[in-house]
Amino acid sequence: MIYPKKFGINPLYPQAADFEVIYKDTLSGSGVITKRYFAQGDLLAMVAGEEMSEILQHTLQIAPDRHMYDPYFTGYFLHSCSPNVSLDMSKRTVTALCDIEAGSFLSMDYAETEDVLFKQFPCSCGSPNCRLWITGRKETATAPYVAALTSSAGLMATAQMTGEY
Repeated sequence: MIYPKKFGINPLYPQAADFEVIYKDTLSGSGVITKRYFAQGDLLAMVAGEEMSEILQHTLQIAPDRHMYDPYFTGYFLHSCSPNVSLDMSKRTVTALCDIEAGSFLSMDYAETEDVLFKQFPCSCGSPNCRLWITGRKETATAPYVAALTSSAGLMATAQMTGEY
């Protein structure tokens, strides 16, 4: 089991035989890979963590003022604008949104669970519907994004966002 014993024993918690946190690259950092195939709609795991009021890098929002700190599993899910998993924080489950091959990194859309992110960042997911700048679902873009929009690269990003290129 990936989680420490303090979270209890639940056979649906992620198992080391099925998942591993590995380093991906300097842009993304570390992420979770699956060691086996999951079909679309499969329950990958139930998740656990310490509840807190503070937003940290590895927390997921479970209520407007509550967050779950999970530095063992979900805290390492990478972001994608076309994610391969979905998190239901009320049920604390992770479900496959598409077929996921062994060796694939698990990715979620951070805006699915977060009103406000620990920090906003430029997206490099490469999906056709990439939002280019990632915020929480209730946030507006911060100054670095606005500055990027006024640069030539930002103009290209704006054109990609609007389909004008």
